[in-house]
Amino acid sequence: MDSILNEFELIRRFFNRPSDDPAVRLSVGDDAAIIVPSPECVLVISVDTLNEGRHFFADVAPASLGHKVLAVNLSDIAAMGAMPRWALLSSSIPDSNTEWLDEFTRGFYALADRYRVALIGGDTVRGTRSFTVTIIGETSPDAALTRHGAQVGDDIWVSGTLGDAALALAILTRQIILGAGVLSQMRKRLETPQPRVELGLQLRGVATAALDISDGLIGDLRHILDASAVGAYVDLATIPRSPILDRLLNADARPLALHCLLAGGDDYELCFTAPPSKRNLLENIGKNLTLSLSRIGVITKETGLVILDERQRILDKPPHAFDHFLSTDRKL
Repeated sequence: MDSILNEFELIRRFFNRPSDDPAVRLSVGDDAAIIVPSPECVLVISVDTLNEGRHFFADVAPASLGHKVLAVNLSDIAAMGAMPRWALLSSSIPDSNTEWLDEFTRGFYALADRYRVALIGGDTVRGTRSFTVTIIGETSPDAALTRHGAQVGDDIWVSGTLGDAALALAILTRQIILGAGVLSQMRKRLETPQPRVELGLQLRGVATAALDISDGLIGDLRHILDASAVGAYVDLATIPRSPILDRLLNADARPLALHCLLAGGDDYELCFTAPPSKRNLLENIGKNLTLSLSRIGVITKETGLVILDERQRILDKPPHAFDHFLSTDRKL
């Protein structure tokens, strides 16, 4: 059994990982990192925090948690159409459990290696589990995707499927009882989301506005509408979902299924707008990436978000998206 590690031994063993990135001039082990951005690139920077009990369960597999801690930040970079390059990780952990940390860093570094992201610094303290990642990406000037470019007449698109992560949370908190096989399938979407980095890069020069869906489609799409001073119609029938969630929409569990699909959050798919002239191009992008892209609505001149149900009637009282300071449930 390993002896108890002090703070600096822990950092050296788990977080001081040499980088072969020539842009990293100084990394973990000093007061700050030194990086050299690529010529004629601007930096895109984001930060996210995940807290135990709010964003993840205490018994989550550490490798899955390591993956998610980085994935949610990569998703922000993807939404900006940038290439992720470097990350800083600030960790609060209750002890120096080496077995747990081995698994956590395995999940973190596996995803970092996939996108060639170098861990260049951070901090480690003792306390309740909490992880904050600052992610730094690059893109050429004026190429970044933002929330404020949506134009009247643009199509609204989403990648992948929505609602499964929220359904996993509903099963885990016993809001609904479904089989173990269903939970296993849905839990993967909750605990190991896949950031759409490749899609974000392909959307540069194609999408007029974009963001990632972290707090639910309704709430996040409204950010685009507010920033762009436009409105939208969304067709519920066209929102992509798994067969399981589709069955629940047509059963007694419809209210819960609607919440998962429209406001559940933790999807980490991209929502973006693009002119109708880009439809064929976007369909080809989806095919090339082996990723479904679904057209779910249209941008309108009249402000506000209207959801049309399966009979093309306005959906009465749609669910509310998650808000950290208004919601009492977990945001996982």
